[in-house]
Amino acid sequence: MSPSDDLEQIWNEFRATGEASLRNRLVLQYAPLVKYVAGRLRTRMPDSVDPDDLVSDGVLGLMDAIERFEPARGLSFQTFAVPRIRGAIIDGMRSMDFVPRSVRDKLRTVQRAQVSLEERLGRVPEDVEVAREVGIPVQQLRDLSRQANSNHANLDDFDLADELSSAADHQVEQGDVNASLMRVVDQLAERDQVIIALYYFEGLTLAEIGQVLGVTESRVSQVHRRATTTLREKLVALDSA
Repeated sequence: MSPSDDLEQIWNEFRATGEASLRNRLVLQYAPLVKYVAGRLRTRMPDSVDPDDLVSDGVLGLMDAIERFEPARGLSFQTFAVPRIRGAIIDGMRSMDFVPRSVRDKLRTVQRAQVSLEERLGRVPEDVEVAREVGIPVQQLRDLSRQANSNHANLDDFDLADELSSAADHQVEQGDVNASLMRVVDQLAERDQVIIALYYFEGLTLAEIGQVLGVTESRVSQVHRRATTTLREKLVALDSA
């Protein structure tokens, strides 16, 4: 019997019996998937984060995926499991609270102000304009942005990645994942598309993107937050279609 046949037999027996020993064998089989997801997320976290903690949380997500997996949906197990592994790791990160809630709340206020100003001005607002809108000094605005970006721990970014995966799962069932997601991204402004691609798919930091585009990190942060807000709204509409 080939390894693939053996794995299929384990799946069939587990679905028939739900035995914990079979589930544990599946956990061992797919453990490298947890390490892969944890490793990708680890690159955007502070050095203080213990990689073993990420793997432990990811295993919980893997176990949940094994329990919930339904082959009839037409997804491979890996496609189904990755968002759940990532989600479990992110839930674990939230308990670490390495970005204080007060800071995250202020960042959301800044993000809303940026979107509102751009709608009124018809362009990306300057730092001084955003600071005036929020009612804080320009330096405080820049400090907030640096505090979030230096940790690489903006959980909203990870949430967006989950929403991308969720929308992808939904569209896989309809057989149109690539075309649908590309249509969503293509609706963004050209610079927004570039920043989304460099940040989420090429793994560049906001500072590195600023160097590529010849603008400040603060300006990249503004555009990034505006773009993710727009993309998130479009993904919600896509997922409910």
